[in-house]
Amino acid sequence: MNVRIIAGIYGGRKIDAPDNTRTHPMGERIRNALFNSLGTSVEGAAVLDAFAGTGAIGLEAISRGAAHCTFVERDKIAQKVLAKNVALLGAETQCKIVRTSINTWVDQNDDASYDIIFADPPYHDLQLSTVSKLFGLLKPNGLMVLSHTGRGEGPNLLNGIVVVDNRSYGSAYLTFFRREA
Repeated sequence: MNVRIIAGIYGGRKIDAPDNTRTHPMGERIRNALFNSLGTSVEGAAVLDAFAGTGAIGLEAISRGAAHCTFVERDKIAQKVLAKNVALLGAETQCKIVRTSINTWVDQNDDASYDIIFADPPYHDLQLSTVSKLFGLLKPNGLMVLSHTGRGEGPNLLNGIVVVDNRSYGSAYLTFFRREA
């Protein structure tokens, strides 16, 4: 299965995605809408792609001008595909791949900080307590985008974190959170 980078320096290039149900790369239509809504805020940003899977979201951010992206992925098959995709695009200097669970990584890197965090956990296991921990990694005015099914609860908000947008794309939802300055 192939996924296309939509715009930017890698626009039109294809990256791999495993042919299994363990990863669900964000659809092109949703990714395009997401990045159109982010606009120029991606340029020069420090990005975290939590639950990275194929890396499609973080690589789209790099393609559109993000300074750096940290990808965190625990699935060994997805890790191999992600490393292949980063190499395929020649983006190794702007990308760091962390091979562990996002929960373990956050606990060990609670001093890290990002302008933009993309959280696209498995729809069958949203790991909301882990997603809530990600808020602590946002810089002032930083933005986190959570991809989810729209059913059930959302993550617990920390003080200073506000929901700034909610968008629906069929059965997929994007919720935008901002850390107030």
